[in-house]
Amino acid sequence: MSYDSSSRIVDRLRKWIAAAPPGARLPSTRSLVAEYQASPVTVQKALRTLAGMGLTESRPGVGTFVRAVRTARPADYGWQTAALRSPQAPLRPPSTAMRTTANDLIAFHSGYPDRELLPERLVRGALTRAARGDAAVSRPPAAGLPELQAWFAQELRASTPAGVAPPTPSDVTVLPGSQSGLSSVFRALAGSGQPLLMESPTYWGAILAAAQAGVHVIPVPSGPEGPDAEELDRAFGETGARLFYAQPNYANPTGAQWSARVAEQVLDVVRAHGAFLVEDDWAHDFGITTSTAPVAARDDSGHVVYLRSLTKSVSPGIRVAAVIARGPARDRILADRGAESMYVSGVLQSAALDVVTQPAWQTHLRGLRHQLHARRDLLVSSLAEYAPQAHIEHIPRGGLNLWARLPDGTNLEQLTRDCEVAGVIVAPGTEWFPAEPAGPFIRLNYAGPNPGAFRDGARIIGESLKRQ
Repeated sequence: MSYDSSSRIVDRLRKWIAAAPPGARLPSTRSLVAEYQASPVTVQKALRTLAGMGLTESRPGVGTFVRAVRTARPADYGWQTAALRSPQAPLRPPSTAMRTTANDLIAFHSGYPDRELLPERLVRGALTRAARGDAAVSRPPAAGLPELQAWFAQELRASTPAGVAPPTPSDVTVLPGSQSGLSSVFRALAGSGQPLLMESPTYWGAILAAAQAGVHVIPVPSGPEGPDAEELDRAFGETGARLFYAQPNYANPTGAQWSARVAEQVLDVVRAHGAFLVEDDWAHDFGITTSTAPVAARDDSGHVVYLRSLTKSVSPGIRVAAVIARGPARDRILADRGAESMYVSGVLQSAALDVVTQPAWQTHLRGLRHQLHARRDLLVSSLAEYAPQAHIEHIPRGGLNLWARLPDGTNLEQLTRDCEVAGVIVAPGTEWFPAEPAGPFIRLNYAGPNPGAFRDGARIIGESLKRQ
């Protein structure tokens, strides 16, 4: 209806209600029809609108009345403070990378690729087929669908050199996203109060998972080529740690990729200390000028616990990942996952398997490589032109992010506020350090929406830095 019908009646009755006492009876429907020269349907629509606003209440067989305003007693949750006691881990605010923003902002902060970089057609078709199949009404095995276990094992087997025993499908445990996998690995293989070595800077979600697992994080500095093996050896020796968490390929946030030499040195150190390397291969599908080379492919003695996720490359709506571990470590992780979630949705597992086994999946990945290449280079050149103060020490050979060092003394909090006021969202680098930051950094995602706005975004960052 137009404004001259039900909307007009609502406006006039709201004024009448504002002047009426609580409990006053509104004119009857017949009276309102006559007064406003409207149909009964229009009047009833107006009355429903008023009721939906909480201004009136209807009493069947009696009429419609002005609703009495009731002052709700404030809820008192103070008792929970005593019941819960102090949290075991500091409560961290949500990461900037998880913020949802308006479409008119230039979003450099997200940790996910833009929708146009996803295989949307494949995903929609796979979900439709999965919903029609047995997966929609059956419980999958605790470790995952056998076909999906086999696929993850085969993916790692493809990188395994001669002479190294490849993983088997039974070594694979399917996960509802790699974040839950990190939590399980830290709980099952380290345990509360125990030390955990971790690259620094590193993925903010791993820092959060470690805090929630109650482990004690010891940062190990890591640069464009990865960690220094001697520093890692010293950290193992001093702390007695048995776990080292790292991202050897296109690390988040730095984009670093370990060389074969560094990978072998790190593996030697881990073996010498009878420890585990927790390898997070989050960006396996995001190579640009190189391809991933999993460290796990070099190991057949169970020292590497390997995580591989499909969430970012297939779809954020299909949270499916896997952990590949051997021996008792695998049993402990599976037991933890069983206690946490019992099993992963069979529909999501079936859909993920459908996508990655379609011939079009490889075609999509080849196109994705070219798109990421173009976006990365566009953002790098834009920063060099408009924000040279944001120094890119290392241009990543894959992944989704640039890691920019800012001038010493930069007020990151003020910078992020200034950028946001001007329409640009950036992620402050403090979130990626498990201890004190090594300097002022920002992480910029070049896989986000609207690459046509990259130059404007770089200009705003440069202008904000000049005002520091």
